[in-house]
Amino acid sequence: MKAPALQTRGLAIGYRRRAKDDITLASGLNLGLRAGELVGLLGPNGVGKSTLLRTLAGINKPLAGRVLLGDQDVALLTPLALARRLSMVLTVAPQPNLMNGYSLVALGRHPHSDWLGRLSAADRKTIAWALNAVDGADLAEKPLAQLSDGQRQKLMIARALAQDAEVMLLDEPTAYLDLPRRVETMQLLKGLARSAQRAILVSTHDLDLALRSCHQLWLMSDLGIKTGAPEDLVLDGAFGDTFDAAGIAFDKRVGSFVLDPPHGPQVSVSGAGDHAIWMRRALERSGYIPSDQAGAIEVAHRANGVGRWHLRINGRASTHTSIQALLNALEGERA
Repeated sequence: MKAPALQTRGLAIGYRRRAKDDITLASGLNLGLRAGELVGLLGPNGVGKSTLLRTLAGINKPLAGRVLLGDQDVALLTPLALARRLSMVLTVAPQPNLMNGYSLVALGRHPHSDWLGRLSAADRKTIAWALNAVDGADLAEKPLAQLSDGQRQKLMIARALAQDAEVMLLDEPTAYLDLPRRVETMQLLKGLARSAQRAILVSTHDLDLALRSCHQLWLMSDLGIKTGAPEDLVLDGAFGDTFDAAGIAFDKRVGSFVLDPPHGPQVSVSGAGDHAIWMRRALERSGYIPSDQAGAIEVAHRANGVGRWHLRINGRASTHTSIQALLNALEGERA
């Protein structure tokens, strides 16, 4: 296993207050972030995710312990030396509307340029590579004022890449994006971790995307941080425990949260494929309990040119043209 590009030893994070006790959000943290991995930082609001990121980036001072880049303490590095090794993308991208995309990405070369900020041929090559890496070459000449939030966020990631730092920290990079752009951003980061050998830590509330995209998860709660492969954290209950709240439960079978646990009659759904899967989801959403056992209520799908649903309940059979129509029939029986 590779040595961590970034690690913490006995780290405590929080806020220092004059003449009062410090506010500690988490302590005793021993974490490791390796090149080639996309790691998701997950946890409820207010638990300290942004504070952890800011401490790892050297913006906040640790209350105790150390943050190491390789074998060097972040607290002892000059801002220039730190910028050459670590980059950060914040939740809200800056709004320099008079810039174009190329100029924004070129800011990532500042730690490597001379005191006049002149770009060398090597700098321009790195900028072009970063733009191509995020599929943003077509945005280079466009004014930022004309770009969408998703396009700006793509350029901010390119700027971080152009910085040529091994470690990248991102705080809620998908917060203001629509679903397609959120998926695109997470897949982009996953690909960059491997292809560019970056150690990438991303704080996110997109739990489903994190489960599907991240190589490792850091689950942060009031009790500390649990780390591991997403699947291990789901199977041992850590994922569900971290987000435990009234009326919300994590279903290991489907890898998602159940807002309203099923409480109605059991329904047997026969058949396989997409139709059966989505019928079971519809039944669960409506409060029924899907069962593999034949019961009083039986549902079957038949494809006769047009998909048709067959319902048998209390000895009576009926046919329905859609899932909604079948649900309406079930509700009529329960009324």
